[in-house]
Amino acid sequence: MNDMSNLPTWDLTDLFAGPEDLEIETQLQALEKSVNAFQNKFQGQVAGLSGADLHGALLDYEAAQDRLGRLMAFAFLYYAGDMADPERGRFMQVMQERVNGITGKSLFFSIEINRLDENAMAAKYEGSAELRRYRPWLDDIRAMRPYMLSDDAEQLLHDKSVTGAAAWIRLFDDTMARLKFDLDGEQLPSQVAFDRLTSADETVRKKAADAINETLSANIHTFALITNTLAKDRDIENSWRKLETPEQSRHILNQVEPEVVGALKEAVVGNYAQLSHRYYALKARWMGKDVLEHWDRNAPLPTSDERVWDWDSAVSTVMEAYGQFSPTLAEVAAPFFNSGWIDAPSGDGKLSGAFAHPTVPSAHPYLMLNYMGRSRDIMTLAHELGHGVHQRLASAQGPILANTPLTLAETASVFGEMLTFRSLLNKTTDPTQRFALLSSKVEDMLNTVVRQIAFYTFERRVHTARREGELKTEQINQIWLDVQKQSL
Repeated sequence: MNDMSNLPTWDLTDLFAGPEDLEIETQLQALEKSVNAFQNKFQGQVAGLSGADLHGALLDYEAAQDRLGRLMAFAFLYYAGDMADPERGRFMQVMQERVNGITGKSLFFSIEINRLDENAMAAKYEGSAELRRYRPWLDDIRAMRPYMLSDDAEQLLHDKSVTGAAAWIRLFDDTMARLKFDLDGEQLPSQVAFDRLTSADETVRKKAADAINETLSANIHTFALITNTLAKDRDIENSWRKLETPEQSRHILNQVEPEVVGALKEAVVGNYAQLSHRYYALKARWMGKDVLEHWDRNAPLPTSDERVWDWDSAVSTVMEAYGQFSPTLAEVAAPFFNSGWIDAPSGDGKLSGAFAHPTVPSAHPYLMLNYMGRSRDIMTLAHELGHGVHQRLASAQGPILANTPLTLAETASVFGEMLTFRSLLNKTTDPTQRFALLSSKVEDMLNTVVRQIAFYTFERRVHTARREGELKTEQINQIWLDVQKQSL
């Protein structure tokens, strides 16, 4: 079937009725009042608080985070639906600025927690079992303790964040959302154009690749400026904080040791020949070619099942796989499909790709897809649903403790994806289609491991080179081509 008429769109009214909802302003004013009271009560006092009193302050701080999170979750989800809409972009920016002004008044709390030495912190833990429950979050906050700046400098970085890196990221997102790709006179948004690279028809793939190249090339100076600016912004902050490498702050946020990431990188790079090089050589042979063109990398094999999956079939496939593993897992997943928690159609201005947004524990997660009915879209649904189920199960921990680093979050999503893949494989009896299905999964894993390591290598090289001055467009391109040649 090829019926996409019943794709779900999300219902954001569980957060707010819309951008004009008067409750948004009511919440902002109430939050400003409560955060002012929090600041007046606790600023300059954290060092002298008992463990029990620090726990009480944490509860106040956590309650404000839940309410602020609800506001910003709505603003982002509303904006993600059509990033080309200037009114949505304006609403998102206004909300960021309002919320940034409020959170700036509570910034002292994490700063003063980081000023405590280990003995003082240990004494507070000793005095309160309730505070000890929050130790994982406090440890995460204190991981940046060696790199803290003066209070005024930290406040300045916070206040300027809405006009710094975040603004350049918005420029990139807005630009990509507005771009159109001309395929035989049809003006396509990016997510549709990139989907054509997975067509079974090589002519379609090549035309899509040419259209993507033409449109992105026409905007390459904007993208180069964004890349240069973001890299320099990171370099300036890292220099002030005396962070040793461009990626160190990301490792801290992900709660992973740099030695672990380094070992992973070396292991993957050292096995490129046995992983991606070997696979793509085999794929070229399977497709009757000496070598693959770049538009062939994600092409299906000639024996692939290229049917278009309607939404109901995709849902039943994923839910059956989840339920076979655990009825409870399927029960936790079910509300996503009957409560307006998923936005599936692709559309002009919509953020490309897919994500699961946890919002806040007092609400529920939302999933965004660009569903086009391919088997890979089913895997994407299963992947994002894994995030969503994880986020629902974690919500009982509260606004602060429910958050997880990417290293843990991706475990849940890949698990959900693999449950669905195994279910599909078990149902596939035709040997040629089983072969194609396994091939597709190998490609997914190469994208998960090899391609991500290539991205990591590219970014490290760009950040390192940027220290010597602004990079020419040709330099950025050459770094990309070098990394791609090495990895693929």
